[in-house]
Amino acid sequence: MSDPSATPSADEPQATAVPPATSATTSEVPAFGWSGYAERVNGRFAMLGFVAVLLVEALSHDTFLHWAGLVP
Repeated sequence: MSDPSATPSADEPQATAVPPATSATTSEVPAFGWSGYAERVNGRFAMLGFVAVLLVEALSHDTFLHWAGLVP
């Protein structure tokens, strides 16, 4: 059994952090373009934006387009 308080010698290889080859939630490799991973991320951001618009309308008691000044 090795001593945990011992420092590694110069002969021992040091562990290096290697980024994962796949996503944390799927076995797909993160990629840009028309990949399933990119579309899933895009859909999640779209859902966040939609919920943000609903919150603005609920809290301001006005439509989003009027609140943003896009319609008089």
